[in-house]
Amino acid sequence: MRPPANKTPSVTRWEELHRLRLPTVNQLDNIKAHLDIILLALESITDISSEAILAAAKELNLESVIADRVALWRLRQSNPLRKSSGGRKKLDVEEARSLVLIICYLAKQNQELLRRAVSLLEQVSEQQKEPYQTALLGDYLDKFINTYQERMEIEEKITSEKLSHLALKLLIDLLFYSGNNGHRLLWLAILDRSQ
Repeated sequence: MRPPANKTPSVTRWEELHRLRLPTVNQLDNIKAHLDIILLALESITDISSEAILAAAKELNLESVIADRVALWRLRQSNPLRKSSGGRKKLDVEEARSLVLIICYLAKQNQELLRRAVSLLEQVSEQQKEPYQTALLGDYLDKFINTYQERMEIEEKITSEKLSHLALKLLIDLLFYSGNNGHRLLWLAILDRSQ
C-alpha cells in the first residue's frame, strides 16, 4: 500500500518508514500495545476523539487502513493489554506504520499544547512540586490514569505512581514525535522497545 503522490509530506514519511527496519512477528504484539498507549496519552492531553483520528487518517490518505470507527476500534483492541477481547486482531506492519503517521500528525497539530505541558513539567520539577499541583498536568494525569485503569489489564505491581511516571514520559515523547522527524523517532522507539 502506498498513498498517492498528491499528499507529498505523508508520501515522503510513508516511504521513509518503508526504508526503516521491519519488526518481527513477535515484536508486533509489543508494538501494538505501545502505540495504543501513546494514543491514550495523546487523547488524555488533547481531548482528541475517534473522529479526529479518522480525520487525520483521511488527511494522510490512510483511509484504506483505518476506514471508520469500527476499523479503528478493532485496531485499538488488538492491544494485548486491553481488558476486552472483542474485535481483537493481529496488527500488521502497514497498520503500525499508519498509526505512527497519525500519532505524529496529531501531535504536530497539538505541538503548542504539548510544549506548554512539558515546559510546565520542567517548572514544577525545578520547584520540586508535584505535577498534580497544576491544572493542565493534573487533569492530564487523572485522565490518563483513569482511562488506563478502565481499559487495560492491570498488574498488581502497576501503581498510580508508576502510571503517573509513564504518563509524564509519554508526554515528553509526544513533544519529540510532534517534530518534523517524529515519525522516524517513533518508529525506531517502538522497534527498540519491542525487543
